[in-house]
Amino acid sequence: MPEIKERPILFSAAMVRAILEGRKTVTRRPVKGVGLVWLDNFKPEYVADPENNLCPYGKPGDRLWVRETWYCDHFEVQQGPYLRPADMFDLDQSREDGELVYAADGLAPYEQEQPTWKPSIHMPRWASRILLEITAVRVERLQDISRSDIRAEGLECPPEFASDDVSPNYRDWYPAAWRELWESTGGNWDANPWAWVVEFKRVTP
Repeated sequence: MPEIKERPILFSAAMVRAILEGRKTVTRRPVKGVGLVWLDNFKPEYVADPENNLCPYGKPGDRLWVRETWYCDHFEVQQGPYLRPADMFDLDQSREDGELVYAADGLAPYEQEQPTWKPSIHMPRWASRILLEITAVRVERLQDISRSDIRAEGLECPPEFASDDVSPNYRDWYPAAWRELWESTGGNWDANPWAWVVEFKRVTP
């Protein structure tokens, strides 16, 4: 049986909420360093083929553990490095007690003089609460995205625009929201880059 590989992946608080609510089942990330210097010969099918192992996020069957903004009210963790304390053997209980919390939940760390959230990039594997299994990988241009795919990215049109499926406000909201989301991560919309399209499902205990 082939070994299941796990890799970390960063998500913002809004996208973590979308995953937890079941609204987000795909993520797009810019393609970097895979034949981009030979754009005329860039073959999306070849790049996305799992057999070629070019996707840095993995292939169907691999897993992604989510890194998100977090905080742990344990003196050993606060001092760093972020190793799992020996006395934190039940992480579910630590979450329930508020010892291990996540910004996406809208919770606040225990009252302290200067509580500070830990950035997602510093989240260790043991503190992660979300595990995803990749179901499909493909490559496409950033702007070649359908309305349904924008929804699968976790974006939902506000109710005041969604009452009429053919209204201009409803139609225009999705591409504008998708562009705003992409640019919020520092992405270049106008360049219309090639993007990894990684579909996933949540792995539940």
